Amino acid sequence: MNAHPTAIISPQTRLAADVRVGAYAVIEDDVTIGEGCDIAAHAVIKRFTTIGKRNRIYEHAVVGGEPQVVKFKGEQSGLVIGDDNLIREYVTIHRASGEGEVTRVGSRNFLMIGVHIAHNCEVGDDNIFANGAALAGHIMLEDHVFLSNNAGAHQFVRMGRYAMVGGKSKIVQDVLPFFITDGNPARVRGLNIVGLRRAGFSTETRRALKRAYQLLFRSALPLEDALKEMEQSEDEHVQHLFKFIKESRRGFTRARKIQPDDTEEALTGQAESFA
Repeated sequence: MNAHPTAIISPQTRLAADVRVGAYAVIEDDVTIGEGCDIAAHAVIKRFTTIGKRNRIYEHAVVGGEPQVVKFKGEQSGLVIGDDNLIREYVTIHRASGEGEVTRVGSRNFLMIGVHIAHNCEVGDDNIFANGAALAGHIMLEDHVFLSNNAGAHQFVRMGRYAMVGGKSKIVQDVLPFFITDGNPARVRGLNIVGLRRAGFSTETRRALKRAYQLLFRSALPLEDALKEMEQSEDEHVQHLFKFIKESRRGFTRARKIQPDDTEEALTGQAESFA
């Protein structure tokens, strides 16, 4: 371990031999940190935190703090973080509320300055949180979600994979996978075309998802009828969207109402050439 002499590291920790710890960093009891991690100056790693390999935790981040819950009584709960995450300055991630419960953050996530992830959240892999994005407790994120700056989410909502959430959006219901959600109140704006193309989704899949968007928001079909049609799709991503909706408990964010001057692109999702 390569630790600055001003760092405070509890002897009750398990740190890999090559972990680097910067000046005035604090690492409390019952912490495990894997190979290749870099803990920057003034960062704080609180007790009952397990961190995987090759994570970079920047200055003044606080990882594993107690949950901001009035019923919390100091019970032993945890925070588990995967591999290859970038956790930038002033990020706060809290351990869970409830005896034996765990907050989980997966791998390859990029948490920019001032991000907050609250107690009992489950965050998947390859997500990007822009500056100031905040999750309340018990939120579940799938993979490849992009949260723009200062987006805020209510407790117990879910966010589906490859969703994009616009800046300063107020999220109080589930965010559907594959779509752009934006605004206050939040509304579905269309298919996340750019994100899906960059991720290598095929033309056929993008067509199928665009068709699903039309069924849900532009067909005037009752939701159950739209879902019945979606269920017939052979595309695995449409099936994932269908399952995500069926499992929703808080309801999901809908599209805005059609306006008289809407273009064809606005009515069918973002414009895209499938040539």
